[in-house]
Amino acid sequence: MVNAPPTIPDWLAKLYPFAPKSFVTPRGARMSYVDEGTSVDEAVLMLHGNPTWSFFYRDLIQELSPKVRCIAPDHIGMGLSEKPQDYDYSLATRIADIEALVASLGLRRVHLVVHDWGGAIGFGLATRRPDRIGKITILNTAAFVSDKIPARIAVCRLPVVGEGIIRGLNGFAGPATWMSMHSRKLAVAEKRGYLLPYCSWADRVAVNAFVQDIPLEADHLSRATLAGIERALPRLSAHQKLIVWGGRDFCFNDHFLDQWRRIFPDASVHRHPEVGHYVLDDGGEVVRAAISAFILGE
Repeated sequence: MVNAPPTIPDWLAKLYPFAPKSFVTPRGARMSYVDEGTSVDEAVLMLHGNPTWSFFYRDLIQELSPKVRCIAPDHIGMGLSEKPQDYDYSLATRIADIEALVASLGLRRVHLVVHDWGGAIGFGLATRRPDRIGKITILNTAAFVSDKIPARIAVCRLPVVGEGIIRGLNGFAGPATWMSMHSRKLAVAEKRGYLLPYCSWADRVAVNAFVQDIPLEADHLSRATLAGIERALPRLSAHQKLIVWGGRDFCFNDHFLDQWRRIFPDASVHRHPEVGHYVLDDGGEVVRAAISAFILGE
């Protein structure tokens, strides 16, 4: 039996005032997702990365949902979704999970907002069905092969040692709450919200799996999947795109932004030089306003 969604504590509900729904993926795991707004067959699909969850999009959802439907899933093993210890946590399965969710919701048109690993997952979906994709918002992410990786993340990929750091010491999700910010610090409740789903070794199974799934090696399981997405990106050349970029990102730095500019030279680019990896939190109202105006056509 698939486990039931966890109860949202009162302190979290003040920041995350949603009643998440559940979807069972093709591999049988329960996925939690936020579904706010009234449109039937058109929605903004917001895809998070590692080690965040739909909490990352909390303010953007509240801003957009009065005017457009917003869907924000927690990838399996992340956020409020089920955390099976033996799931296939590969990029291909991540894409298949989201594709199945979108199909189950009967969405005719999907506008994408992607961040971190959400870029590879979202563009994996989009390049398969470009006819179903509307506007695309790109936030400090990649959907192409790269050998660039910060040393602090490379250490977390080391056999045995990496798992001990990530799952045993919470040495990935924990430091991310301050390393991903530059203009300000997360409030205590915000930090608590980000870390709530990752309280134990078992809870951090997918945080570790995401790190191990970075396809640096030529024979890596997900390398062919990511390379295929990269080759297919021109299928989306005609779609409207907004790139909102934090210039103080320790991971997805301007090397990645430059690559996006080469791939999509017609995209509108808003680079915020003093904003970190958690661009929605660190950039705040200015960033959200730009995204809202783009999606709503205002």
